[in-house]
Amino acid sequence: MKNRLWTKDFTILTIGSAVSMLGNAVSGFALGLLILDYTNSTFLYSLTLVIYTLPRIVMPLLAGPYLDRFSRKKIIYTLDFISATLYLTIFALLMFNFLNYILIVILALIIGSIDGTYIVAFDSFFPNVVEKENFSKAYSISSILYPLSAVMIPVAAYFYEHFSLAPLFAFNAITFLIAAIFETNIKAEEKHINEETAKSFVFSRYKEDFKTGIQYLKQEPGLAAITAYFVIMAFSDSSYGTLVLPYFKNNETFGVMTYTYVMAFAVLGRLIGGLLQYRFKYPPKKRFSIAIFVYITIGIMSAAFLFSPIILMMIMNFLVGIFGVTSYNIRISSTQNYLPDGIRARFNGIFQMLTMMGAIVGQLLAGGLGDLFDERYIVAGFNIINLIMLAVIIIPYGKHVKKIYNTEI
Repeated sequence: MKNRLWTKDFTILTIGSAVSMLGNAVSGFALGLLILDYTNSTFLYSLTLVIYTLPRIVMPLLAGPYLDRFSRKKIIYTLDFISATLYLTIFALLMFNFLNYILIVILALIIGSIDGTYIVAFDSFFPNVVEKENFSKAYSISSILYPLSAVMIPVAAYFYEHFSLAPLFAFNAITFLIAAIFETNIKAEEKHINEETAKSFVFSRYKEDFKTGIQYLKQEPGLAAITAYFVIMAFSDSSYGTLVLPYFKNNETFGVMTYTYVMAFAVLGRLIGGLLQYRFKYPPKKRFSIAIFVYITIGIMSAAFLFSPIILMMIMNFLVGIFGVTSYNIRISSTQNYLPDGIRARFNGIFQMLTMMGAIVGQLLAGGLGDLFDERYIVAGFNIINLIMLAVIIIPYGKHVKKIYNTEI
């Protein structure tokens, strides 16, 4: 059937994405443990995280113009082949005890570059394997993959405590290799590719395409408003991600184990939210109103979160998980449907770069303020900024955002 969601291409790409997320969850956690084992230094650990993050800011922006000229599918499976080789190399280095901090830094830089490029290639190629009427369902499946990847962290912790991390990297290498092999069999047509312009794609052409992407965003007030607000949202969310764990750890009433229980409800909420998105479709004319309701609710609950009793925290996290998936689904399905295929990668690259920058600024600011003030008030303050900027950015440009959100998909 023409309009069937679970086509061969969609299934292969979804499984490949799941493998990538599982692998990244394992490798990120495992590399963090390796850094602490080799250096016993919190500063070097944080420095490595910065080194890993920097190419995730730069690469999406640089990759966009290239991915709008050449095959995104080839980039996806090529990066998975490279990842398989990389994790096999880490496995060998661990087995022969050749790994050291300098090598870990180099590996973090390479992995960050791969991740930054992969996400733009994936987001830009994904609409090519899905019929537009199935966008909402397709992105609901995509939204479930991230919380599922969190399951691998306890597995990595168990191997770390009882065996070693080396088998995990071998497992990663095998799964990435299998995913890459299957991804070479995707047949979806990539209509954005122009063979003639691709052959003459020199640096001057790259610069021109780069400028075109910036100009396109300036000419689209709806997309510009959505991008600007999600930068603020990433900034606001970073305070939550940065300060909630230290708050629980430093609070004798709670502790780290309580934190894991409370956070599990967010994962559960995302899973349930993804399933609901898969089963039900929002009325097109209500999508903007639903998005505004979701943004406001998430902001209010996140601001009140650390002031609440444990039971209410669990309920809030569950609801934020559900609403977070709703926010993601409406935003990405609407924008990817609205964007012309030939400029999709450039927009996605700009969007990823700006939101990542917002998150990093938020992390640094929240972390610095966390040493001076009560974490509860910092998280609340960041989310109040989020709500204010919602009124400043999205509401005034409502008619432009509605043109993107309230479209039949």
